[in-house]
Amino acid sequence: MDAAFTAGRRKGAEVPPAWVANDLAMVKGFCVSHARDTDWDAGLRAFFAYRDLGVATATGGKVGAHVIRAHGGSQGAGEHHHHELDFQLVYVLRGWIEFDYDGVGKVRLEPGSCVVQPPGIRHAELAHSDDLEMLELTLPAEFPTHG
Repeated sequence: MDAAFTAGRRKGAEVPPAWVANDLAMVKGFCVSHARDTDWDAGLRAFFAYRDLGVATATGGKVGAHVIRAHGGSQGAGEHHHHELDFQLVYVLRGWIEFDYDGVGKVRLEPGSCVVQPPGIRHAELAHSDDLEMLELTLPAEFPTHG
């Protein structure tokens, strides 16, 4: 990195945004995802839109992170399925969602709720609010899903 940039950061000086963008782009594995630049894509479920946070690229596919947003509410149960992965965490940011987990039963997640879904656990989405938004983290980023 530029010596002036580094020295300025140590002294708490303001760093021009152009320097930050140029210098941080050279740091391997660094990524920033801004909501204002978001492209919401279709994903695993048609009633959800997915925002890729760039974590898969930054970690070489080791970790996936995305925000999931509902396309309207849902009162119909989804099909039971499971994922082949090492880790899956869901954290609800807004709205609510209900799942049915084999061996656990019905679980309702609301803002601030967090669930770790063990590898291979069969589950189904039962319903969600029309304002649902949640963060999902997975290891690895890409994984197969089976019905």
